[in-house]
Amino acid sequence: MPKPTSKLLAAGLAAAVALPAFPAFADELNLYSSRHYDTDERLYSDFEEMTGITINRIEGNADELIARMEAEGDNSPADVFLTVDTVRLARAKDLGLLQSVESDVLERRIPAYLQDDDNQWFGFSQRSRILFYDKTDVENPPQTYQDLASDDYEDMVCIRSATNVYTQNIVAALVAHLGQEPVADWAEAVVGNFARSPQGGDTDQLRGIASGECDIAMSNTYYYARIVRKGDDQISSEQLENIGWVFPNQNDIGAHMNISGGGVAANAPNRDNAVRFLEYLASDQAQEYFSAGNDEYPAVPGVGLAPSVASLGIFRPDTIELSEIADNVETATRILNEAGWE
Repeated sequence: MPKPTSKLLAAGLAAAVALPAFPAFADELNLYSSRHYDTDERLYSDFEEMTGITINRIEGNADELIARMEAEGDNSPADVFLTVDTVRLARAKDLGLLQSVESDVLERRIPAYLQDDDNQWFGFSQRSRILFYDKTDVENPPQTYQDLASDDYEDMVCIRSATNVYTQNIVAALVAHLGQEPVADWAEAVVGNFARSPQGGDTDQLRGIASGECDIAMSNTYYYARIVRKGDDQISSEQLENIGWVFPNQNDIGAHMNISGGGVAANAPNRDNAVRFLEYLASDQAQEYFSAGNDEYPAVPGVGLAPSVASLGIFRPDTIELSEIADNVETATRILNEAGWE
């Protein structure tokens, strides 16, 4: 039997609506994914080789994919929805686009705090959202997320916008831990410490430190680990050497974790294949590749780390249930807007 070939279709919502629906075949899986990493090709090809199941992919912005699934309704060909943040997974669940999954494999391998309360979505890889700083300028770097509000760091902080899901997630986690009023005061003080208006992605925050535009930044670990492994055309090796990092809140709540995760679509025509794919993502092989291929932390405890990730050191992660973070995203967004966090 010839090796199956993955079919990739461009996603944008307008274009997506015009695409033909995939029929349900026993040897196919229709994957809607907002993961945009070329290294994931290995994940898909290995699954296809192991199972003989061909993956038909539609890739694009998570919000566009959610809108597409809504528009398709009961006739949606989607089997699996895969994305890179808790916010979109929770939104897909709230819109009735996912279904509960009973799987001994997923229950056994994925920690409970990385699962939706109703088993409608699961986290498969993690990134810690930590603080970076210029070692040549900052003698006493912040040790907690709360420290970003300190007057000591006036005009020093580079960070992403209020509309970014990573920002919304960390603020939602702080609301869950600390309460609304303290986080509202914190957000206003952090805005007062901005070195520039929020802009760009996480790599741009690290470049801000390298260029001297700011002294402190917040970023997911895998952006830094990727630069360690592959380099960056705007950050020299000397500049990279001058960037230090802190895993925040090691004496209390731990360092915030973002996830990449997925769930089985509500109307999945190939449901068994969809569950099998999620179980594959929890396998040692796939978990190791999340780290080796994309510098992420595995969701499954005990799986080895890529050298670029291991070089960041051991830390205490925040193990708050992700469902609790999702419940506070709306409040977090309001707090950010009221604080003038652009």
